[in-house]
Parts: sequence; structure tokens; C-alpha cells
Amino acid sequence: MSKPWSTTRRVLRWTRRLVAVVVGVCALVGAVRLVVPATAGTAGEPAGVRRQLTFLRAALDGGAGDEAQRLFPEGYFFLHVLYGLSWAEIGIREPAGERSAALREARWALERLDSPSGREPFSQDLTPSYGVFYRGWSNWLRGQVLSLQPAGRRDPGELRRFADDSAALGAAFDASASPYLTAYPGQAWPVDSTVAMASLRLHDTLLPARFAGTAERWLREVRRRLDPRTGLLPHRADPDTGEVAEVARGTSQSVIHRFLVDIDPVFAAEQYLRFRDAYVVSPLGLGPAVREYPEGLDGPADVDSGPLPLGVSLSATAVTLGAAQVHGDAPLAEALAGYGELAGLPLDTPWTKRYAFGLLPIGDAFLAWSKTARPWVTPTPSPPPASISWWWRIPLLSLLAVLGVAPWLPALLRRRRTR
Repeated sequence: MSKPWSTTRRVLRWTRRLVAVVVGVCALVGAVRLVVPATAGTAGEPAGVRRQLTFLRAALDGGAGDEAQRLFPEGYFFLHVLYGLSWAEIGIREPAGERSAALREARWALERLDSPSGREPFSQDLTPSYGVFYRGWSNWLRGQVLSLQPAGRRDPGELRRFADDSAALGAAFDASASPYLTAYPGQAWPVDSTVAMASLRLHDTLLPARFAGTAERWLREVRRRLDPRTGLLPHRADPDTGEVAEVARGTSQSVIHRFLVDIDPVFAAEQYLRFRDAYVVSPLGLGPAVREYPEGLDGPADVDSGPLPLGVSLSATAVTLGAAQVHGDAPLAEALAGYGELAGLPLDTPWTKRYAFGLLPIGDAFLAWSKTARPWVTPTPSPPPASISWWWRIPLLSLLAVLGVAPWLPALLRRRRTR
């Protein structure tokens, strides 16, 4: 009986050691991910993004767009448009003669948006046709595709389509009593009109300017309809009047502040600081995160926000990384990226990179797009006052140290007692 028991004890001892080693290595890897820079600003290319896009292209070829569509109404569209936009962001950082791969992939994504599957959730009867969500995001990507091409050698068909779609959006804004056009029948979200207006500003940098008056009127009407609780653009608006229908929320604000800087950088800077003060928090002292509702207000989760532990939206947190970067808020962008490298459980191979084991490719698409963020119409603004310092990492590093050491404590205590 003694020999089997001795063998069992040996097995248990080595199993405990193996678990301790694994936990220690995981804690060390987490600490490295937390400390090593995960962004490259508006000029450099963040490490790992190309491998993320390799994973995303394989996922899209395998039907990830259709799977995303089953999760939320714009899943197919969003997954493709973010893939194309991320490639455009990479391409614009490269020399003009080395953009062929980025241009090819961005065009591929744009073709999918123009397909029946891309248009399926949207109504052709809206003004403009298919609604401001579909038209705005498509026009923004089409403008970036043109931006990747040398000025004298842009595809004539793409130029005509961009000019025509911009004209349709401009006419819809000019004819509307509200600054917020409808995305679905009877429904308007200010974030969608912000994307569309940014695409008109991009138009005026690529083609003869024609939408300055439209943008000025839009900004004037937006300022008259800010959410009274936060002073920000509301999450949802009355489709006829543009009046506030729902308090500003993190999921839409994180996207608004990615685009507003290309419409009016001064107004954008004011809005961004309001957003940062009311929505960026450090729950339990463990790193920066973004609330779905402003501090002091709680509300229900939905398909856009995802679950809201401690009021925090993971999707808004990921997208705010890009908003911080376009505003020159490098400390916050780097903190959000570092937190994502720890909490997002990235899986690296020499060829691909995916977060959360690749279970939700839409999350990878938002992260790739956020890490490559840069302004397209205006220069990167002067940095706002920093709201976070390097020391935000200390609580998380301390927690990782405890986790790494804890499995060894029983053995250390036994050895001490033996001595």
C-alpha cells in the first residue's frame, strides 16, 4: 500500500508544481503585455494589426459576416467595413508605391458593402436611399479608397460614385429640419450622421469643395440639440426634429469622437473632454474603462453595449482607444490598448493574432480599426491635458504578482516548517 501512495503523492506534487509554473508564466506574460507599448500613434503601424487582419480575412471568407449578422442588425456590414477601413488606415501610412495590398483589401470590403447582403438590413425608401448609416459608412470607406490612390491616377468610376453619393448625402442634410438623418424608418442616431458628415469633409479634401455650408449648418443645429445632462451629442434623437430622445451613451460617443475631429476640431476637442470626464473611469482601481452611461446614471445593456459589469461597456472601451488616438491623447490610448492586451486574452501565432480566442471576430475588427486610428481631414490636434499616468498599471501589476506567487506559497511554507 505504501508504494502506490508514494507514487500518488509524487504525482500530486509534480502536478502542483506544473500548475504553479503555468500560473506564474501566465502572470508574467500578462505583466509584459501590460507594460510593452501596444500603440504606435497616428504615424506608425501598431504591431500585430496585419496579423489580426489576416485572421479577419480568413474568418470573413469562412462566413463570419453572416454569423455577425445573426448577432445584431448591422453585423455583416460592420465586420466588412471595419476590415476595409483598417486596411485603408495601414495603407495611408505606407509610401504611395507600396499600397497595393491595402487598396486591394479595402476595395474588396467595399464591394461586399455594395452587395445585396451588405444592403439587406436597410430600406431603399429612406432619404438618402438605404439610410444615413449605410450611406455614411460606405462613403467614408470609398473616400479612403480614393485617398490611397495618387491624385492624378484615381479610378474615374470610383470618383464619380464618391461624388454622386456625397451629393445625395449633402442634399439630404440640406433638406432636413433635423441634423440627424434616419438610419431605419422612424429611427435616428446622431453617430450615424456624424460619420456621414465626416465623409463630406473628406470629399472636400479630395474633390472641389462644395459642402462647407452644409457642415456649418449641421454644426449649428447640433449645438442647439445637445443632451442637457452631459452637454454631448445624444445617443438617439427624434427623427423629425432632432431633439434629444436618449442620453449620450458610451458606445455611440466612442465612435462620434473618432469622426467629429475631422468635421470641426475645436468643437470636437470640447466634446471629447466632456466625454472623457463623464465616461472614462477606473472601476475598482484596475485600469481605465468606459462607462455606457455617464457617472451617476445606470441603464440597461443592449446588443451594442454588451454586458455592463460595473457599468462598463467593453465595446465602448475598445473603440475609445481610437477616439483618444485621433485627439492626440496618447496616455489614454496607450492605457486602453495595454489593458486590452491583458484582458482581451490575445492568441498570437507567427501568422495571425486574435483576441478572446477569436470567438467574436467583430471585436478584433473594432480593435484593429481603433489601433490604426488617425485623422483624415485635419492634422492630429494638440494633446489635451493628460487624465492618466503610467502609475495606473501598478494595481494590476500587483495583482498579477500575487497571482504568480500564490501557487508557490504552500510549498514555501512547508519548506520553512521543515527547516
